[in-house]
Amino acid sequence: MIKVSIVGVTGYVGLELLRLLQIHPEVEVKHLLSRSQAGERIADLYPQFAGSSLADLRLEAYEEADLTDSDLVFTALPHGISQREVAKIYKQGIKVIDMSGDYRYGDIEVYENWYQIKHEFPELAREAVYGLVELNREKIKKASLVANPGCYVTASLLALLPVVEKGLINLDNIIIDAKSGVSGAGKSLKEAFIYNEVNENFKAYSVAGHRHTSEIEYVLEEVARQEINLIFTPHLLPLKRGILATIYTDLSTGLDEDGIIDLYREYYAGEAFVQILGDKLPELKYVVGTNNCQIGLKYDKRTGKLIIISVIDNLVKGAAGQAIQNMNLLFGLKEDTGLTQTAFYP
Repeated sequence: MIKVSIVGVTGYVGLELLRLLQIHPEVEVKHLLSRSQAGERIADLYPQFAGSSLADLRLEAYEEADLTDSDLVFTALPHGISQREVAKIYKQGIKVIDMSGDYRYGDIEVYENWYQIKHEFPELAREAVYGLVELNREKIKKASLVANPGCYVTASLLALLPVVEKGLINLDNIIIDAKSGVSGAGKSLKEAFIYNEVNENFKAYSVAGHRHTSEIEYVLEEVARQEINLIFTPHLLPLKRGILATIYTDLSTGLDEDGIIDLYREYYAGEAFVQILGDKLPELKYVVGTNNCQIGLKYDKRTGKLIIISVIDNLVKGAAGQAIQNMNLLFGLKEDTGLTQTAFYP
């Protein structure tokens, strides 16, 4: 059994990790850490775990917990805070999967420019492996520190990787129009996320300045080996879960729509969690509750635009599920172990 612990278990990502890990056949949960609710039983705080094998686990304070009996620690903390906790755990010789943005950039200058935080452990950041399995599978298998990708980033990268890697689009003209459920903003009590502000409403936010812009560009530049400046605009949906990204770009090849669909199916052949729907467009209800990314493709002959639709559950493939997929790789398990759920629909 893989002995795992979660630092920051009471956030949405931490709780989703726990929900998925409790049914994983090869995992034993050892420690649940929370700064604000130490000492409480997990089932008393979150009765969805009542009756489960985890019900009696008590949350532990960061300062008091001894994690040395863990094979792996998931850190589900805000950026800035996470970098210090990760470094402390890593120095004890324990594998870490970090859910924040703190270790996603080998180029510390990019991180510090976009996050406006000084990185205290730049050498460790350069050691971290970016945890998009479909891109870095072999590197992840050998890693000790995995930086789990952002949720918007996962949906966008999986949609773009085939045509970027093969040089089939104009890299100077990529527009990502993405929408997310409110859980993507975490549990912080901000006016913008309360019920009356979100319900029956739809809005853009962080226009021309969202941090995930830099992460998408950073990864795509490594793939394309050239500078990329794209437009990324996030929107807030009046839903709990899910991301739908609509991506517009110029196709620079003679392939028609069927040819593009065939290319995507070949690129993702054998991938457990990426499904190419072809000319059928994906919807959130097809993926919510799963670790799947579904992609649909349309080619507009009139404008020469390739339109890519990508959908994921932001808490699963965009966070906790992808982290478990990374864990499975780290410990030599079949990639889909514990992750074969179908969507919640209806």
